Amino acid sequence: MGFPDSAVLPGLGQRLAEVRDGIVDACRSASRDPEDVTLIVVTKFHPASLVAALADLGVRDVGENRHQEAQAKAEELAGLHLAWHFIGQLQTKKARQAARYAHAIHSIDRERLVDALSGVEREIDAFVQINLTDDPHRGGVAPDDALPLAERVLEAPSLRLRGVMAVAPLEEDPARAFERLAGYSERLRSLDPAASAISAGMTHDYAEAIAHGATHLRIGSAITGKRPEPR
Repeated sequence: MGFPDSAVLPGLGQRLAEVRDGIVDACRSASRDPEDVTLIVVTKFHPASLVAALADLGVRDVGENRHQEAQAKAEELAGLHLAWHFIGQLQTKKARQAARYAHAIHSIDRERLVDALSGVEREIDAFVQINLTDDPHRGGVAPDDALPLAERVLEAPSLRLRGVMAVAPLEEDPARAFERLAGYSERLRSLDPAASAISAGMTHDYAEAIAHGATHLRIGSAITGKRPEPR
C-alpha cells in the first residue's frame, strides 16, 4: 500500500512504549494482570498513515469516534486486519454502515440504536455507555436505565453484550467516577456474568480506571501526539 512505517513518525514508538509501561505499572499497583487490559489507540483526526505506523508497532485495536472518518480508514487499511472500536455517539441512521467495519461499539445508549443493529449480518461487541453526570445531554444512558437497555442488547442476535463504558466527568475525581462505574458493571453481570468488560480510562485517567477494573482503555494523544485540526 505504500504506507510509511513507524520510523517516519518521530516519537510515536517511544510514546506508545511509555503508555504500555504505564499500563503495566498501574496494573501492578492494582494487583492485576496487564494481559487482562486491552489498549485501544484512539486515532481521531489522524491520517491512515499513522494508523498503519501503529500497526507496524504491534497495535491491533484502534478507536474512532466519527463514522465517516472511521469508515474511510477501515476501508483503506482493510489489509492490516485491525479491530476497529467505534467509541463516539453513533447516529441511528448510520448504525448499519458502522456495523460493516466496527468490531465493537462502545456507545450503545438507546433502544433505537440496538434495534438498528439487531439485524446486521456479523456479530458486534456491544458496550452500554453510562452517563456518569447529572447532565442528560452528555453521552450515555442514565444509570437506572442501563439494565433495561442491556436486556435489549441481549435480545439482539447480532450483538454480544461485553459490558459497560463511560467517560469520567472532568469536574469529578476520576477514581470516584470509576468506582461508581464498577458498581454498575456488577449490576450488569447480574444479567449476564460474561458481560464483565469495562471500557474506561483515557490519557489523563487510565491509572485510576485500571484501579477500578477497566479492561479496555481508550488512549489517544499520549500516544498519537497532538491531533491535527479537524477537516
